Amino acid sequence: MKVFSLLAGTLLLAGCAEPQASQQPLSPPALPVAPVRTGTQTTYQEYPASIEGVVNVEIRPQVTGVLERILVEEGAAVRKGQPLFKINDAPYREQLNNALAAQQAAAGAVTSAQVEVDRYAPLVQHKVVSPVQLQTAQAALTVAQANLQRAKAAVRSARINLGYTTITAPVSGYLGRLQTKQGSLVGPTDAQALTQLSDVHEVHTYFALGEDDFSTFRRQYAGRTIPEKLRNLPPVTLVLSDQSTYPTQGKVDVVAGQFDRTTGAVTLRATFPNADGLLRSGNTGTIRLAMTHPGVLTVPVAATVELQDKVFVYALGDSNKVSRRALTIQGKSGANYLVSEGLQEGERIVLQGVDHLQEGQVIQPTQPSVAVAPSKSTASAAQN
Repeated sequence: MKVFSLLAGTLLLAGCAEPQASQQPLSPPALPVAPVRTGTQTTYQEYPASIEGVVNVEIRPQVTGVLERILVEEGAAVRKGQPLFKINDAPYREQLNNALAAQQAAAGAVTSAQVEVDRYAPLVQHKVVSPVQLQTAQAALTVAQANLQRAKAAVRSARINLGYTTITAPVSGYLGRLQTKQGSLVGPTDAQALTQLSDVHEVHTYFALGEDDFSTFRRQYAGRTIPEKLRNLPPVTLVLSDQSTYPTQGKVDVVAGQFDRTTGAVTLRATFPNADGLLRSGNTGTIRLAMTHPGVLTVPVAATVELQDKVFVYALGDSNKVSRRALTIQGKSGANYLVSEGLQEGERIVLQGVDHLQEGQVIQPTQPSVAVAPSKSTASAAQN
């Protein structure tokens, strides 16, 4: 029995010692490594924008009267000069008739005064009557002629007012809501317009740059003056509220003359063609402004790790030891960070598995499956 117990204890000790004897030092992890390169990258800054037609006008009556007919539908596309509303014109027709009658009376008075002048002229010449009588007749003719001109002006005014009873479109565009119903009394002093009309064959898109962004804008693009810089500015893209991209690019053509004291920003305007009428006044969107970064280092985002709001990479040093480097990021281009400080061109960094690395750890570098080399010109996702 004692022999059996001794044999069992010996076997147990041998079993416990066997795993310890089999343990061996772990080999360094094999991780892909590649040198960082410089290239020219294009990033996009995005700015909230509001959209307006090139012309936005309120349609208001210029004479007072009852709105007799509404000749269009809400939201309709109208042409310049197309009738929109009809005001009851009966009072204005009577005013025109009265003005025409007064004009005829004034014309008759001129004829009568001219007869008097023609009658007195030979009599004065033959000294039959006093020259004073001719002068009086001539003065009466002058007054009659002035009255005729006043009557003609009244006729023109009456015709204008009669014309105002038909309200037409001042520009081609799209109507807004019809704010007044048929049969309402309308007039020039009404607080509310009949409707609004927007000419949107082109649209103006307004966005604002802060002082820092505007300084970057001035440095980025060639030209001594703002107009020269605008001419060198590449086309801009409009991203709509549903995150779709407007199919046609626009051009920044105006920079406001001063910064807004409240917001500390300056307003820029980009103009987009809108032949199909897809955009309307009041739309909102985002302007995507391209900025070029020549000779910038790029680092894959997947090769970085974030700690305490800082971005780090692991650079490969002597004896295949890695060291953690803090990066200064100046932008993002697709799946790459644009780096201004923290690395030098040609330094090798670990591309994958960085979450499990430690400072000074030894690795076995391998070739990446896909070469990491920035293109000469890469369009990228926007960074605010």
